Amino acid sequence: MFTTRPTLQGTFGMVSSTHWLASQSAMAVLEDGGNAYDAAVAGAFVLHVVEPHLNGPAGEVPILLAPAGGGIRVLCGQGVAPAGASAAHYRALGLELVPGTGPLAAAVPGAFDAWMLLLRDHGTKPLADVLKYAVGYAEHGHAPVENVGATVETVRELFETEWTSSAQVYLPGGRAPRPGELFRNPALAATWKRLLAEVAGAGDREEQIDAAREVWRTGFIAEALVRQAARPTLDTSGEHRTGTLTAADLAAWSATYEPPVTHDFGDWTVCKAGPWSQGPVLLQQLALLPPELPPYGSADYVHLLIEGCKLAMADREAWYGDAAEVPLDDLLSAEYNAERRTVIGPRASHDLRPGSPGGRVPRLSAHARRAAAEEPGAGPMGVGEPTVAKLPTSPVPGEPQVLGDGSTRGDTCHLDVVDRWGNMVAATPSGGWLQSNPVVPELGFPLGTRLQMTWLDEGLPNTLTPGRRPRTTLTPSLALRDGVPVMAFGTPGGDQQDQWQLHFFLAVALRGRVRGGLDLQGAIDAPNWHNDSFPGSFYPRGTRPGSVTVESRTDPEVVAELRRRGHDVTVGAAWSEGRLCAVARDPETGVLSAAANPRGMQGYAVGR
Repeated sequence: MFTTRPTLQGTFGMVSSTHWLASQSAMAVLEDGGNAYDAAVAGAFVLHVVEPHLNGPAGEVPILLAPAGGGIRVLCGQGVAPAGASAAHYRALGLELVPGTGPLAAAVPGAFDAWMLLLRDHGTKPLADVLKYAVGYAEHGHAPVENVGATVETVRELFETEWTSSAQVYLPGGRAPRPGELFRNPALAATWKRLLAEVAGAGDREEQIDAAREVWRTGFIAEALVRQAARPTLDTSGEHRTGTLTAADLAAWSATYEPPVTHDFGDWTVCKAGPWSQGPVLLQQLALLPPELPPYGSADYVHLLIEGCKLAMADREAWYGDAAEVPLDDLLSAEYNAERRTVIGPRASHDLRPGSPGGRVPRLSAHARRAAAEEPGAGPMGVGEPTVAKLPTSPVPGEPQVLGDGSTRGDTCHLDVVDRWGNMVAATPSGGWLQSNPVVPELGFPLGTRLQMTWLDEGLPNTLTPGRRPRTTLTPSLALRDGVPVMAFGTPGGDQQDQWQLHFFLAVALRGRVRGGLDLQGAIDAPNWHNDSFPGSFYPRGTRPGSVTVESRTDPEVVAELRRRGHDVTVGAAWSEGRLCAVARDPETGVLSAAANPRGMQGYAVGR
């Protein structure tokens, strides 16, 4: 079939990411003898520089890794709520929702420590060797993509009047970053150069990396982060508030390893992070599928996937989180999903219908119950992430709107790497966006806002709870075939991530091969869609019951049939749904492959 680009194939190494500079920097590390983990870390720190509206060092990242000859592991780079961040404290401030921006929404930063742990335990390169690409682009400049400047323009007034440290970085001389002109972040470059200087004498490679982790947790970086959290900052509530992050919170937390959650689909096994992430939603959508699927791309097929997604997302809302026990075995069991499958009817459901795994009674937040009762199209809702910081006088506060062409402001990043030895990694870096919090003036990057994804009702799995992780939407994937790692993939997109990944995975699994390998590019290029029939994870937590947004390349007869069945269909731009990346390895031949999403005009795969 025709695709926008070829599926790349080779034997040395493959990288796919949401920005070409990150992809090529990671490839340069492979060319220099590094492995997939060295390359991933280098690419990730470049993403902080070139996609600052989508991720930053003080954000978070879940990482799935498949070492050659070893088992699949999840590296959790999602920080916890600070010790002072209780639901009771936030309600006492008069809040019903955690603000979408500002220091009250900041969890303990998780991304930096996770990348350091990956480099120490699985990489081979010294820290300076993998950071040099990010340092170079921050110090000497890069030509930014259009969306960096466009995002800055949406928050220009806020930066100029309130978040002035952000204006110093992103509005130098009053001008937002522009394509074709070099944009620099000298404060960020200075941060990494000082870090490297402080750890240079710490000992061998591993000792230097551990020393860098200590600088982040207790040294000059930690001190600057804590000072920033204590500064009164205008947030989406319209008030100037301070955060709860302390030096003790930073010093006490570190990234951790854990086993993946898995589900078998034919001869495939899909691996995800646990229910502190959105990951099991993809697995539950697979478990909800009947033994025989309708023809790929038909109205029956799309309807089935939409309605299954609604059920999985309703279960996410009632059961997923890190603040209470999650009945995951029941949620993914064949018996439970066979029963859940029976409630999918011939017409679109507009109701939020969580199930009762093991006979348990589901409980939703008060906000989710109100959102579920709204009419179709009601309530603010956006596609992707993050919340856009704006002045409270803005007519469009909170999460970005779905624009007329189906595009959105804000999102996140993704990165996949496979090397010649068979090591494989999938990561979805996010948070710490330039529009999430003011830039820490001493560091050149802001705090994150992941706590906005928690609820302030007591007793829910996703209640804001000190020492517990907010339930994130970040959800990279690894897939095995006959027990052997074959493919790493993922996408930005907030609540849409495990919708778009399901469609991609089924396209790969059901539609065959190209040139002897998996048709990664064809699966990425296929028309995609998403629905918003559940409370969004980002402030102001809107919903659109019954909604479906499809690309205009979708068969008009399919669109008409979906509408006849009661779906509230919005036809977006032809290339507007999903930003998938993927790499793969054929275990029989050793052939590596990669593909990247053409949507957004910045994702690229490279390799040889």
